[in-house]
Amino acid sequence: MAVCTRRLDKVMCSIRLLRNVKHQNERFLSTSLCRLALESDGGNPTTFTPPSKPVIIDKTQTEASLRKFLSPEFIPPRQRTNPLKFTIERKDMIQRRKVLNIPEFYAGSILAATMADPHATGKVNRFVGICIQRGGHGLGATFVLRNIISGQGVEICYELYNPRLQKLEVLKLEKRLDSNLMYLRDALPEYSTVDPDMKPVPHSVTGEVPVNTTRVRMRPKPWSKRWERPKYAVKGIRFDLYLTPEKMEHAQKWAQPWLEYDMLKEYDTTELEKRIFAEVQAEMTK
Repeated sequence: MAVCTRRLDKVMCSIRLLRNVKHQNERFLSTSLCRLALESDGGNPTTFTPPSKPVIIDKTQTEASLRKFLSPEFIPPRQRTNPLKFTIERKDMIQRRKVLNIPEFYAGSILAATMADPHATGKVNRFVGICIQRGGHGLGATFVLRNIISGQGVEICYELYNPRLQKLEVLKLEKRLDSNLMYLRDALPEYSTVDPDMKPVPHSVTGEVPVNTTRVRMRPKPWSKRWERPKYAVKGIRFDLYLTPEKMEHAQKWAQPWLEYDMLKEYDTTELEKRIFAEVQAEMTK
């Protein structure tokens, strides 16, 4: 037993000696490198250069912010209105948008709206259709969806800031040649038919919104309105298939060319849009 302990002590001593020699070699190597560096720099110590800062890319940010879009209901109309009323409504609209995601859409886009309905199965009702009209200002903003269900045209007018509106999805984002598509009521059903089980179509969030240049075919007359008259300024109807040149010329008698020079009819909202857009962005980021 004593012999074993002696051998163990010898082994431990040899290990300690080897460890001390290793530390001495490391110290000598580090000091020699420092001396070489000082000699190469003329005896002056080198200045410390911090490493470059890493580039942090926030992948959680979506690219939707690269395209500025202000929903049209934020712009007050040109009337004798109380600016305080629209300011208070704008606060409520922003609070509602923090709860409900209201995406960017236009007349001609295909949407899916989910509403709370106490009389429906599952207490919710989902309707898919093409947006044919956007109207109203402030909290009274509305949009109309149209679809053909079992051969019958169905239209539903939704209030954009209705508390019963649970979800609003954009299945296909696009524009049309006209900002009002009410003439689809007189068009063939194929232009208003949308699959209720339609899957969302991916779209670019940075480039321009695609414009659908389709010109629809109408049912035989009579129509609900005289869409050929200039006051409607419709571009998305094939009038050449239903009206003769004489009738189109006759429709121009109801033109009102002086409205083009009516400065009170429309006004420049560029500065107003910039101010409201900055206010909405600041409130949404809080």
